[in-house]
Amino acid sequence: MTDATDDEFEAYADLGATTADAMEIAETSMDRVHELVPQETLADRIRAKSVHATGDSEFQHLVRFTGTDDSEPVRAGARAVSNDRPIVTDITMVQAGITGRGHDCPVRKAIGNGAELAAETGMTRTAAAVLELDREGVYDDAIATIGNAPTAALALADCIEQGTRPAVVVATPVGFVKAAESRERIREVCADHGVPAITNVGRRGGSGLAAGLTNELIHVASDARNGDVVLDE
Repeated sequence: MTDATDDEFEAYADLGATTADAMEIAETSMDRVHELVPQETLADRIRAKSVHATGDSEFQHLVRFTGTDDSEPVRAGARAVSNDRPIVTDITMVQAGITGRGHDCPVRKAIGNGAELAAETGMTRTAAAVLELDREGVYDDAIATIGNAPTAALALADCIEQGTRPAVVVATPVGFVKAAESRERIREVCADHGVPAITNVGRRGGSGLAAGLTNELIHVASDARNGDVVLDE
Protein backbone atom coordinates (compact mmCIF):
# COMPACT_ATOMS: atom_id res chain seq x y z
CA MET A 1 0.00 0.00 0.00
CA THR A 2 1.41 3.38 -0.98
CA ASP A 3 1.42 6.35 1.37
CA ALA A 4 -1.25 8.93 0.54
CA THR A 5 -0.57 12.63 0.75
CA ASP A 6 -2.91 15.22 2.22
CA ASP A 7 -3.65 16.45 -1.30
CA GLU A 8 -4.73 12.96 -2.36
CA PHE A 9 -7.20 12.83 0.51
CA GLU A 10 -8.80 16.15 -0.38
CA ALA A 11 -11.09 14.53 -2.95
CA TYR A 12 -12.63 12.48 -0.14
CA ALA A 13 -12.43 14.91 2.74
CA ASP A 14 -14.99 17.19 1.12
CA LEU A 15 -17.63 14.52 0.66
CA GLY A 16 -19.66 15.54 3.71
CA ALA A 17 -23.43 15.81 3.55
CA THR A 18 -23.40 19.51 2.71
CA THR A 19 -20.92 19.52 -0.19
CA ALA A 20 -21.83 19.72 -3.85
CA ASP A 21 -20.30 16.30 -4.52
CA ALA A 22 -22.20 14.69 -1.67
CA MET A 23 -25.49 16.27 -2.72
CA GLU A 24 -25.01 15.06 -6.29
CA ILE A 25 -24.31 11.53 -5.04
CA ALA A 26 -27.35 11.58 -2.77
CA GLU A 27 -29.65 12.98 -5.43
CA THR A 28 -28.47 10.51 -8.06
CA SER A 29 -28.93 7.66 -5.59
CA MET A 30 -32.47 8.73 -4.71
CA ASP A 31 -33.33 9.24 -8.38
CA ARG A 32 -32.46 5.60 -8.96
CA VAL A 33 -34.51 4.56 -5.95
CA HIS A 34 -37.50 6.52 -7.24
CA GLU A 35 -37.32 4.54 -10.46
CA LEU A 36 -38.02 1.47 -8.32
CA VAL A 37 -40.47 2.85 -5.75
CA PRO A 38 -43.56 4.94 -6.59
CA GLN A 39 -43.76 8.37 -4.95
CA GLU A 40 -47.49 8.82 -4.60
CA THR A 41 -47.93 8.94 -0.81
CA LEU A 42 -45.97 9.83 2.32
CA ALA A 43 -45.73 6.10 3.04
CA ASP A 44 -43.97 5.70 -0.30
CA ARG A 45 -41.26 8.04 0.97
CA ILE A 46 -40.60 5.63 3.83
CA ARG A 47 -40.57 2.68 1.43
CA ALA A 48 -38.09 4.52 -0.78
CA LYS A 49 -35.90 5.35 2.19
CA SER A 50 -35.89 1.70 3.23
CA VAL A 51 -34.59 0.77 -0.22
CA HIS A 52 -32.00 3.53 -0.06
CA ALA A 53 -30.85 2.49 3.43
CA THR A 54 -30.59 -1.23 2.64
CA GLY A 55 -29.55 -1.13 -1.01
CA ASP A 56 -32.31 -3.67 -1.65
CA SER A 57 -35.19 -2.81 -3.99
CA GLU A 58 -37.30 -5.62 -2.53
CA PHE A 59 -37.19 -4.17 0.97
CA GLN A 60 -40.01 -1.78 0.09
CA HIS A 61 -42.36 -4.77 0.27
CA LEU A 62 -41.25 -5.63 3.81
CA VAL A 63 -42.19 -2.32 5.41
CA ARG A 64 -45.36 -2.25 7.51
CA PHE A 65 -47.41 0.71 8.75
CA THR A 66 -49.76 0.74 11.73
CA GLY A 67 -52.48 3.39 11.64
CA THR A 68 -55.69 4.46 9.95
CA ASP A 69 -53.76 4.42 6.66
CA ASP A 70 -50.18 3.73 5.67
CA SER A 71 -49.22 7.41 5.76
CA GLU A 72 -50.52 8.10 9.28
CA PRO A 73 -47.23 7.17 11.03
CA VAL A 74 -45.35 9.48 8.67
CA ARG A 75 -47.71 12.38 9.39
CA ALA A 76 -47.54 11.69 13.12
CA GLY A 77 -43.75 11.53 13.09
CA ALA A 78 -43.41 14.71 11.05
CA ARG A 79 -45.76 16.56 13.40
CA ALA A 80 -43.71 15.37 16.37
CA VAL A 81 -40.57 16.70 14.69
CA SER A 82 -42.30 20.02 14.00
CA ASN A 83 -43.25 20.19 17.69
CA ASP A 84 -39.63 19.53 18.76
CA ARG A 85 -40.56 16.34 20.55
CA PRO A 86 -37.71 14.06 21.70
CA ILE A 87 -36.29 11.34 19.48
CA VAL A 88 -35.38 8.40 21.72
CA THR A 89 -33.23 5.62 20.29
CA ASP A 90 -32.37 2.26 21.80
CA ILE A 91 -28.60 2.36 21.32
CA THR A 92 -25.76 4.75 20.54
CA MET A 93 -25.38 3.66 16.92
CA VAL A 94 -28.95 4.67 16.06
CA GLN A 95 -28.55 7.95 17.92
CA ALA A 96 -25.39 8.71 15.93
CA GLY A 97 -27.28 8.17 12.68
CA ILE A 98 -29.96 10.78 13.37
CA THR A 99 -29.31 13.92 11.36
CA GLY A 100 -28.63 17.11 13.29
CA ARG A 101 -30.12 19.33 10.61
CA GLY A 102 -33.70 20.30 9.90
CA HIS A 103 -35.03 19.95 13.43
CA ASP A 104 -34.64 21.05 17.04
CA CYS A 105 -35.63 17.74 18.63
CA PRO A 106 -33.52 16.53 21.54
CA VAL A 107 -32.03 13.17 20.57
CA ARG A 108 -31.19 10.76 23.36
CA LYS A 109 -30.48 7.07 23.72
CA ALA A 110 -31.98 4.60 26.15
CA ILE A 111 -28.87 2.47 26.66
CA GLY A 112 -26.93 3.59 29.69
CA ASN A 113 -30.06 3.98 31.78
CA GLY A 114 -31.54 1.31 34.01
CA ALA A 115 -28.27 -0.41 34.91
CA GLU A 116 -29.45 -1.09 38.45
CA LEU A 117 -32.72 -2.56 37.19
CA ALA A 118 -30.84 -4.82 34.77
CA ALA A 119 -28.53 -6.02 37.54
CA GLU A 120 -31.42 -6.70 39.91
CA THR A 121 -33.65 -8.54 37.45
CA GLY A 122 -31.28 -10.08 34.94
CA MET A 123 -33.14 -8.50 32.01
CA THR A 124 -31.14 -7.09 29.12
CA ARG A 125 -29.60 -3.64 29.44
CA THR A 126 -31.69 -2.27 26.59
CA ALA A 127 -34.97 -3.56 28.03
CA ALA A 128 -34.11 -2.14 31.43
CA ALA A 129 -33.12 1.15 29.81
CA VAL A 130 -36.47 1.45 28.04
CA LEU A 131 -38.36 0.70 31.25
CA GLU A 132 -36.28 3.25 33.18
CA LEU A 133 -36.92 6.01 30.66
CA ASP A 134 -40.59 5.09 30.58
CA ARG A 135 -40.76 5.58 34.34
CA GLU A 136 -39.53 9.11 33.70
CA GLY A 137 -42.25 9.69 31.09
CA VAL A 138 -39.69 10.13 28.30
CA TYR A 139 -41.58 8.16 25.66
CA ASP A 140 -44.91 9.96 25.83
CA ASP A 141 -45.38 12.04 22.64
CA ALA A 142 -41.82 11.14 21.58
CA ILE A 143 -40.48 9.48 18.45
CA ALA A 144 -39.41 6.06 19.77
CA THR A 145 -36.78 4.55 17.47
CA ILE A 146 -35.47 1.02 17.96
CA GLY A 147 -32.97 -0.32 15.47
CA ASN A 148 -30.99 -3.00 17.24
CA ALA A 149 -32.47 -4.67 20.31
CA PRO A 150 -35.55 -6.90 20.11
CA THR A 151 -35.86 -6.82 23.90
CA ALA A 152 -36.08 -3.03 23.75
CA ALA A 153 -39.00 -3.35 21.32
CA LEU A 154 -40.67 -5.92 23.56
CA ALA A 155 -40.22 -3.66 26.60
CA LEU A 156 -41.64 -0.68 24.72
CA ALA A 157 -44.63 -2.76 23.67
CA ASP A 158 -45.27 -3.58 27.34
CA CYS A 159 -45.06 0.12 28.20
CA ILE A 160 -47.57 1.01 25.48
CA GLU A 161 -49.89 -1.70 26.74
CA GLN A 162 -49.69 -0.09 30.19
CA GLY A 163 -50.53 3.41 28.94
CA THR A 164 -47.44 5.00 27.38
CA ARG A 165 -48.23 6.86 24.17
CA PRO A 166 -45.35 7.69 21.83
CA ALA A 167 -46.15 9.99 18.92
CA VAL A 168 -44.81 7.28 16.63
CA VAL A 169 -42.72 4.12 16.90
CA VAL A 170 -40.02 3.22 14.38
CA ALA A 171 -38.95 -0.35 15.15
CA THR A 172 -36.54 -2.33 12.96
CA PRO A 173 -34.55 -4.51 15.39
CA VAL A 174 -32.43 -7.03 13.54
CA GLY A 175 -31.48 -10.63 14.16
CA PHE A 176 -32.43 -14.30 14.23
CA VAL A 177 -33.74 -14.39 17.80
CA LYS A 178 -36.94 -12.52 18.72
CA ALA A 179 -36.40 -9.74 16.15
CA ALA A 180 -39.33 -10.56 13.89
CA GLU A 181 -41.45 -11.49 16.89
CA SER A 182 -40.69 -8.21 18.66
CA ARG A 183 -41.75 -6.20 15.63
CA GLU A 184 -44.91 -8.24 15.31
CA ARG A 185 -45.72 -7.48 18.94
CA ILE A 186 -45.09 -3.77 18.37
CA ARG A 187 -47.52 -3.86 15.44
CA GLU A 188 -50.20 -5.65 17.44
CA VAL A 189 -49.92 -3.47 20.53
CA CYS A 190 -49.72 -0.23 18.56
CA ALA A 191 -52.77 -1.22 16.50
CA ASP A 192 -54.71 -2.08 19.66
CA HIS A 193 -53.85 1.23 21.35
CA GLY A 194 -53.86 3.65 18.44
CA VAL A 195 -50.11 4.34 18.33
CA PRO A 196 -48.77 4.89 14.80
CA ALA A 197 -45.82 2.64 13.96
CA ILE A 198 -43.38 1.84 11.19
CA THR A 199 -41.86 -1.64 11.25
CA ASN A 200 -40.77 -4.38 8.88
CA VAL A 201 -41.25 -8.10 8.59
CA GLY A 202 -38.55 -10.75 8.44
CA ARG A 203 -35.15 -11.02 10.12
CA ARG A 204 -33.55 -7.98 8.50
CA GLY A 205 -33.45 -4.46 9.89
CA GLY A 206 -30.82 -2.69 11.93
CA SER A 207 -29.55 0.62 13.22
CA GLY A 208 -28.87 2.21 9.84
CA LEU A 209 -32.39 1.45 8.66
CA ALA A 210 -33.99 2.80 11.84
CA ALA A 211 -31.95 6.00 11.65
CA GLY A 212 -32.71 6.40 7.95
CA LEU A 213 -36.47 6.04 8.44
CA THR A 214 -36.41 8.48 11.34
CA ASN A 215 -34.43 10.93 9.24
CA GLU A 216 -37.10 10.68 6.56
CA LEU A 217 -39.67 11.81 9.14
CA ILE A 218 -37.44 14.83 9.71
CA HIS A 219 -37.25 15.48 5.98
CA VAL A 220 -41.05 15.28 5.66
CA ALA A 221 -41.38 17.80 8.50
CA SER A 222 -38.95 20.12 6.68
CA ASP A 223 -40.93 19.79 3.48
CA ALA A 224 -44.12 20.57 5.38
CA ARG A 225 -42.56 23.75 6.78
CA ASN A 226 -41.62 24.75 3.25
CA GLY A 227 -45.16 24.14 2.03
CA ASP A 228 -44.18 21.19 -0.17
CA VAL A 229 -46.08 18.63 1.91
CA VAL A 230 -49.50 18.81 3.58
CA LEU A 231 -49.70 16.87 6.85
CA ASP A 232 -53.40 17.43 7.50
CA GLU A 233 -55.61 14.62 6.28
